[in-house]
Amino acid sequence: MATKKSGATQSAAEIASAYMTYVLDHEKRPASVYKFCKAIEISEEDFYQSFGSLNSLQKEVWNMFYDNTLEVLSKNKDYEEFSNRDKMLSFFFTFFEVLSLNRSYVLYSLSEHHMSLKNLEQLKGLRKRIRDYARELIAEGNEEKAFKISRHNPTLFSEGAWLQFLFLLRFWMEDASKGFEKTDIAIEKSVKTIFDVFDNIPLDSILDFGKFLFKENMA
Repeated sequence: MATKKSGATQSAAEIASAYMTYVLDHEKRPASVYKFCKAIEISEEDFYQSFGSLNSLQKEVWNMFYDNTLEVLSKNKDYEEFSNRDKMLSFFFTFFEVLSLNRSYVLYSLSEHHMSLKNLEQLKGLRKRIRDYARELIAEGNEEKAFKISRHNPTLFSEGAWLQFLFLLRFWMEDASKGFEKTDIAIEKSVKTIFDVFDNIPLDSILDFGKFLFKENMA
C-alpha cells in the first residue's frame, strides 16, 4: 500500500492505487476521506488537491484505465495509420488488457452494490471518454467521404460504442476462459458488427455474432 514519505506529496495516481489496494484489502470502501487518509498516511489536504470526494476518486480510477489505454496505443507507431475499425479493435483489446491487470478491483467495484452496469455512477466519466473517442473516429471517417449521404452519424455511433462497451464489460466479468480468449472473440465480432451496421452490410456479421452469443449463453 502506498504511504506518504516525509515531505512528499502523493500524486493522484498514487492515491488512486492506494485506494484500490485499500478496497481489496478491506473488502469495502473507506468509510470516510479521513479514515482513508489515515490508513494510507497522507493528509486530507493532499487528498483534496486531487479529488473532491471518495466518489470522485472511484470515478477517476476508471478514467485512469482509459488514459492508460490511450498511452499504450500512442506507443504503437502504426496506430495512426490504422483504419477506424482497427483503431476501435485496438482500443477495446488494450482497454480490456488494462482491466485484466486490475480484475480483482474491477469485479469488486462493479459487484459492490449489485447494480445494473448502466446505472453505475462510477462509469459516468468513462462513458463520456469512450463516446468522445468513438465520435472522433467517425468524424475522421466522414471527412474522407465525398458524398454527405454516405457519412455516418457521430452521435449515434458513439452511443452504440458505449452500449457495445457495456456488453463487453459484462461478458468479460463472466468470462472464465483461459486468458479471457472468449472476450477477445466477442470484441472482434462486436466491432465488426457495429462497423458493418454503419456500412449498411449487417446481415452476415449480425448472424455470426448472434450465433456466438447463443452458443456462449447455452454453454
